[in-house]
Order: sequence, then C-alpha cells, then structure tokens
Amino acid sequence: MIVVTAPTAKIGRRVVEQLLDAGEPVRVIVRDPQRLSPTVRDRVEIVEGSHRHAAAVDKAFAGADAVFWLMPSDLSAPDVMTSYVENSRPGVEAVAAHGVRHVVGVSALGRGTAVADRAGHVTASLAMDDLFATVTNYRALANPTFMDNTLRDIRTILGAGLISGPLAPDRKLPLVATRDIGGAAARLLLDRDWTGFAEVPVLGPEDLSGNDMAAVITDVLGIPVRYAQVEAASLEAAMLSFGASPGMARAMADMATAKIEGLDEGVVRTTGNSTPTTFRQWCTEVLRPAVDAVRP
Repeated sequence: MIVVTAPTAKIGRRVVEQLLDAGEPVRVIVRDPQRLSPTVRDRVEIVEGSHRHAAAVDKAFAGADAVFWLMPSDLSAPDVMTSYVENSRPGVEAVAAHGVRHVVGVSALGRGTAVADRAGHVTASLAMDDLFATVTNYRALANPTFMDNTLRDIRTILGAGLISGPLAPDRKLPLVATRDIGGAAARLLLDRDWTGFAEVPVLGPEDLSGNDMAAVITDVLGIPVRYAQVEAASLEAAMLSFGASPGMARAMADMATAKIEGLDEGVVRTTGNSTPTTFRQWCTEVLRPAVDAVRP
C-alpha cells in the first residue's frame, strides 16, 4: 500500500495516476473526496482529513509500505518552520510508529549552497527533509522553480503582455514541469530498492531566462509578451496582500533573494536529473489552454 498526500494538487494527482496505472494499491489523504476525479475516487482507499493532523496520518499510514509527502505552504502560519517542519511532525511520528519503510518528499534545490540557511521556504523544506530522514529511508525531490508558476501570470499576460520575476532578464536558471516531478516521485515509489537519505534533483531539460520564457510565450500564444524584473521585496508586499502572515511573506522574499544569489545553481544537469517536458511543450499543452479558457 502506497499513501499519497495532497492527491488533488498538480504533483500529487500525477503520482496517483501513475501508481494506479502500474496496478499499485493506493490510499490517499484528502480533505474533500469530491475533488478527486470519479475514476480515481473509485480506485483508491480514502482517508478524509488533513495530513497536518495526527489522527489522519495515523490512520492512513497503518500498514503502508511507502508514502508520498507533499506539504503545501500554509500562508496563515507564523513562519516557514511552522508551515513545513512543525506541520510535518505528525507525519514523521506516524511514519515511525507504523514502520513505513520509504518516503518520497517534495523539496527544493539549495542544499550545500552558501545561502541555504537563509532561503525562506527552501530552508524550511530542507529541514523537513532532515526530520523525515531521522526515522526512515527518504528521497527528497530537489526542485527548482516550477513552470506551472507561470499560470499565476495569466492576468498580466492578457492585460499587459507581461510576466515578471526577481531575476535579471537574461539570468538563466532551471525550470521544471510539475508533471515531471510527479513522474519522478512515482518511479521512486514503484521501485523502492533504495535506502538511507538522498536528494534527487529534478531539473527540467534546459535553463531559461525571463526573456527566454517571454519569447516562448509570445510564440505559443501569438501575442507579444515581455519580462520585467521586480524587486524581491515587492514579493513580500504581494504575499501580504494575498493574506499571508508577515513571517510567510518575508520568507517568500528571502527565497527570491537566495535564488538571485545562486540557490538553484549548485547542481549540474545530467541525463539522470534532466526531465523531458520543455517550456515550449508546457506552454503549448498547459498554458495556452488555460489562457484560452479566460481570453475574451
């Protein structure tokens, strides 16, 4: 039995689909089972609740061979350590109590870099990884920025022909599609011939700058789009406007500053950590349909 947390999120949904396609028994923890697709809902065992809560993970992890762990950011938390580490403690304790042998978690690039201890969300994610690694065999999917974050820019793409970010326009960094992260997680869960702790970088197929991304979006959507650099501090104000606590908003700015200072540049791309989905393919298959759905 493999337990999947956050099964309605982009990554978790892909993990569930691939495990079911492989014929694995799957149990999910979900707040609202109606958010699962009918085809999935009829094929999985459901534990209703939040994996932040001890009762839910204790019930879900009983008899489990492996767990996929994705801890969403909690904007209401006072700080990132609470959001990722403290909210994960019930899961860690349940893994230990039930003797779950393998856990695959969604994490981030940055371990070993000079800025890893002041990188906001990433710093807390790495601490979460360390917590799980004390009780079981653990693989941390070390991810860069998600291509899917571009979906947040649909309004400005259509309204102003603009995407934005804290990096210089020509600064190239890795990007990854969430569906490829889900694929990497499923492979580790299906082939559990591994022990101990290790990071598994998931880098995407190429490094891209903001200008590169804007050029691809322009070509795919057929409308002019440009990239604009914004101050990292502006992300803090934006997060506050979305209802984030001051601590969580500050952490977003800290992560952006750390990326500017090299957080995502500590791992060299190889054939083993490169993933298949290009940004052009993602824009064609994901962004364009999303834009078309709201385009006047």
